Amino acid sequence: MKYKDYYQILGVGREATQDEIKRAYRKLARKYHPDVSKEPDAEERFKEVGEAYEVLKDPEKRAAYDRLGMNWKMGEDFQPPPDWDAGFEFSGGGFTGADASAFSDFFESLFGRWAHHGPGDAHRARSSHGFAGRGEDHFAKILLDIEDAYRGGSRQITLQVPELGPDGHVQLRPRTLNVKLPAGVRPGQQIRLRGMGGKGIGGGPDGDLYLEVQFKPHALYRVDGADVYLDVPLTPTEAALGARIKVPTPAGVVELSIPPGSTAGRKLRLKGKGLPGKPPGDFYAVLQIALPPADSEQAREAYRRLAEAAPFDPRRHFGV
Repeated sequence: MKYKDYYQILGVGREATQDEIKRAYRKLARKYHPDVSKEPDAEERFKEVGEAYEVLKDPEKRAAYDRLGMNWKMGEDFQPPPDWDAGFEFSGGGFTGADASAFSDFFESLFGRWAHHGPGDAHRARSSHGFAGRGEDHFAKILLDIEDAYRGGSRQITLQVPELGPDGHVQLRPRTLNVKLPAGVRPGQQIRLRGMGGKGIGGGPDGDLYLEVQFKPHALYRVDGADVYLDVPLTPTEAALGARIKVPTPAGVVELSIPPGSTAGRKLRLKGKGLPGKPPGDFYAVLQIALPPADSEQAREAYRRLAEAAPFDPRRHFGV
């Protein structure tokens, strides 16, 4: 997938106002419109210009795109950084009749999830004062620690709300919320905050805010569904003879019994110790063998004595 510099495509600087972006788009759209242009690549350029404008005309998508920074070159291989869009509050609207599915893979990788949300439910009904409309639903991805999912409770979360400033430039306004997290919340789950989305029109009800939960990368744990995994290093002696060791879990320290003759990759299951829920997930200790370093003559001699006392060929199944 190739990176697209939407500013370069429209021929404007990153400091351009929304009006300057609109003028640049209109000029290029006229130039490359397939019905009038004589350029050999007019149709391709017209789609490319339309895609760039679809992003830069919308304060939400432009602010998110700008977060990627300027350290990318047009046409170079690109993968979005993990959770690059976390913390943005957006309405999911802004698609001015464009067919977002016709845009590039680059656009889809960044904004496809937003496009699929749609513009929210803005139901309108006539009232004695004219039209009343329900506010748009808003969406945001939030990053939590795995421990938060075990404990639940209230957390203070700050979102960045992109909006157009009086100078025509996009700016970010922080919005701080106190959110009650249910114990056992899982990656991909949405928390609905009623009435915390867009403002209603003409006395209509406010929209809702949906928070999509993802976990921050953790130094120790991996999550798969409701199950939690921890790599547990063992000495060769512990693996061969068995042992009782203490290991951390997001809910606290537990004592783990290592069976004699354990091998690398073996999984020891702690039933119900994964993410809370009905039913709860499991916790898996994945055994790894850590070799003591042979960094002294005494250590090397110990390895030689071990090889003599317990001869072992881990490659005998090769048959060579």
